[in-house]
Amino acid sequence: MLKRVFVAPDPGRVRLRFAARAVLGIGLAVVVCALAGHSVTGAVTGGLAALLALFTVADATVRGQAVTTALLPVVGLPVLAAAAELHGLPVARDLVFLAVVGGGVYARRWGPRGHSLGVFAFMTFFVAQFLHATPRQLPELYAAVLLSVLSAAAVRFGLWCYERRLPPPPVPAPPAGTGLARVTTRQAVQATAGAGFALVAGQLVSGQRWYWAVGATWWIFVNTASRGETLVRGFRRVLGTVIGIALGLLVAAPLQGAPVPTAVLVTAAVFGIFYTAAVSYTWMMLWVTFLAELLYGLLGVLTPGLLGLRLAETAVGALGAVLAVLFVLPVTTHLTTDAWIRRALRCVRACTAEAAARLAGSATADPAPRVAELEQLLGRVRLSVAPLVHPLNPMHGRKRRARRVLALLDHCAREIRGLVAVAADPEASHDARLAAACWRVEAAVEALTRGSQHITAPAEPPAEPALAHLHGLERALSELAEPLRTPSRSPLVGA
Repeated sequence: MLKRVFVAPDPGRVRLRFAARAVLGIGLAVVVCALAGHSVTGAVTGGLAALLALFTVADATVRGQAVTTALLPVVGLPVLAAAAELHGLPVARDLVFLAVVGGGVYARRWGPRGHSLGVFAFMTFFVAQFLHATPRQLPELYAAVLLSVLSAAAVRFGLWCYERRLPPPPVPAPPAGTGLARVTTRQAVQATAGAGFALVAGQLVSGQRWYWAVGATWWIFVNTASRGETLVRGFRRVLGTVIGIALGLLVAAPLQGAPVPTAVLVTAAVFGIFYTAAVSYTWMMLWVTFLAELLYGLLGVLTPGLLGLRLAETAVGALGAVLAVLFVLPVTTHLTTDAWIRRALRCVRACTAEAAARLAGSATADPAPRVAELEQLLGRVRLSVAPLVHPLNPMHGRKRRARRVLALLDHCAREIRGLVAVAADPEASHDARLAAACWRVEAAVEALTRGSQHITAPAEPPAEPALAHLHGLERALSELAEPLRTPSRSPLVGA
């Protein structure tokens, strides 16, 4: 886990810039709120609003990101008002909270914008519970949210908009075999059911901090698409919370909310959240837990008992998510894993065709976008297969085959990158054998995606660089047939 966080590739230092900009944007938001005369409650609300504006908005274009950022208060302020107005009406408050949960997950069907707005709506309601917001505080909280979102936008789109110099990241559409609308509808029902369990059980554990359990259930469902993914995410959330609580006992509790050291550690926690989010959910949850502890220290309520209560509520929320994905309209790992692997293989074929066309002299052929799409698809494959390769998975045969599939897909990606690099050389010439090699790659992909057992292994590799990469690609595809198609009562994608 340590290696994955600190040695993980960071092309263009995007993760580093993402985290550094977050520190700058959130810091500016808190300073602006302080200069406006807001209380600690207002500053905390503003800081969290800025964090969400910088973390959740993920549209493919800068223009799209700006539009989504502008819409955040449109969604968040009414939810904040409802949460504050219903503070003294527990039954109505709970029902509205569950409606926000279901609506927030259902909004994922509208892509990154729907996801961002759904998360912001949920977290606005959550923050109102966290701060025990009342109607008389609404003017200050409204101002804090607006000022903070504007501050975050000024940093993101004005001061440091590094995305303008980057190609738009590809966002692979969900495979047709799963159907985004159907999956999001199922997950909306699952999340609402799980949150309902967490809400009731969480209130039995604590009448004051019950919302932690609902928050745990919600965040376990974010960015998952199957039963197995959700179970693994629940485990990682609990693990990250345990480690974060231990860190809080050692560092945050002794500070007792001292302003200067707390501010320094809050900065480190924010950086940690943004820097680790893309590579380790466990590490991200460690930093989220540590940040929450520091904020409770500022509010003067941090105690060892409170940290133990947070762990108990997190466990309740994880249990709610587990029960929901197991018994309420389950979306199997098989459904998503098989579909994402097929998508990745078809993208391998498309990358090969574009690179070959470029080598043949086509002025319009450009394999670079396809390569970027392949990286995104492989990321989705890894996420989907994560339950199969998890250390706690007792099915060792399936785990071994899943790891073999991931290794061979990574091999395919390396050969594709090498082929594209050769194709980018203006002096590279077209070899007549490229067409035959590309046809064999296409045939191998078709055989794998259609379930054929007959995939011919390639001959010895030629000396020419392009043909050598195609040869390596052919061999990896031929070797994929065994782990993907071996008859078994425990098939790779049958989890």
